[in-house]
Amino acid sequence: MTSVSPVVASAGFRATDWVLLVVIVVLLGASGILALSETSLVQTDRVKAKALLDERRRGARPLARLVEHPERFLNPVLLLVLVCQLVSATLVGVIASAWLGAWGVVAGTVFEVVVIFVLFEAVPKNWAVRNPERAALFTAPIVDALVRFAPVRAISSVLIGLADLLIGRRGATGARPPKVTESELLAMADVAQAEDVIELQERTLIHSIIDFGDAVVREVMVPRLDMFTLDADVSVHDALTRVLAAGWSRVPVQQGDVDDVVGIAYAKDLMRAENDGHGADPVRAHLRPAHFVPETKRLTALLREMQDAKFHMSIVVDEYGSTVGLVTLEDLIEELVGEIVDEYDTEEPVVETLPDGSVVVTGRMAIDDVDDLIGTELPQEGWDTVGGLMLALSGHVPAEGESVDVDGVRLVAQRVQGRRISRVRIERTTAVGASGDDSEG
Repeated sequence: MTSVSPVVASAGFRATDWVLLVVIVVLLGASGILALSETSLVQTDRVKAKALLDERRRGARPLARLVEHPERFLNPVLLLVLVCQLVSATLVGVIASAWLGAWGVVAGTVFEVVVIFVLFEAVPKNWAVRNPERAALFTAPIVDALVRFAPVRAISSVLIGLADLLIGRRGATGARPPKVTESELLAMADVAQAEDVIELQERTLIHSIIDFGDAVVREVMVPRLDMFTLDADVSVHDALTRVLAAGWSRVPVQQGDVDDVVGIAYAKDLMRAENDGHGADPVRAHLRPAHFVPETKRLTALLREMQDAKFHMSIVVDEYGSTVGLVTLEDLIEELVGEIVDEYDTEEPVVETLPDGSVVVTGRMAIDDVDDLIGTELPQEGWDTVGGLMLALSGHVPAEGESVDVDGVRLVAQRVQGRRISRVRIERTTAVGASGDDSEG
């Protein structure tokens, strides 16, 4: 009896040992897959998941469900990873101590640190960082099934509830921050263009679309001094002659003063009246209603209004009701796609580069566009255009050739028409002088 008992005990231990080894391998494999899913799913946002779903990729549907509410999968995954690694580490310690005695604790610790961390923690997560799309699509169905498993969901909810009792949940209430900000979208477009994913024109269009949402009518309107108008008492024949000579299809009609716009004359309506024998009628008899918008109206709202009401021109007024300019549908489209020049346009180029490296721009060019052109950040404190900046810095209407310095840039009034600066030459100075600082102040 005494000689057989150790043999039986030893054989029983070896059988249990193999069972524990199988359990350890399964747990470590599960922890590796869960670590892979944790990294890949956290890196995947809703936009990427929707794109994969539109491409009908396998695993995209559960992936979209998971990333819609990341808090629902992250806590169960972290809990399962912790359970798998702790249980496997405990079993390794048990086997090592049974095989090697006291040295088994040291061997088990080394195994846990090296093998578990390297093979089942670092390797899966690094691979997920390098291949987030493949890892997310592979692990999403597995994680989706686990978080739907009632025991896992219940245990995770209980443990998270205990944590909430300790730290409180008040700070977590309220609206969630946006997943993607406007600056991040612009940066994504820049990176995509730098990596040849999109063309330069596509990047420019993306920037224009985003900037379009922040722009107001004042920034794109034709100013009051540049408006072409007709008097309400002029005859249809004379009005048609002037309209055809100017090349406009729609012209505001005023009653004595541009602040009193009574309607819009359409070239087609004037042609029809002339052909019908009404050339001697006053133009006021053939007008269409004028639409008025405040100068602070958003371009997006105005574009939608023009589409819904089917009109192409609006008269821009300030807070006192005075006419400050006009804006057309073409002006809004040009803000998106750039200048549109037809056979009637005779304007000078908006930007002209000189041999000495300086540039000449129209005085109506927006400060933001000048910053993009020369890589600066000029002050914007109550003016929208480079001409307005010159007027503010100089304190008077400058004479042609007069200049001001600001932030390492010299602005030269190349052409002044009446009280308006129509062309400005921009030069980079070697250093920011004191005059620039004084002018800005």
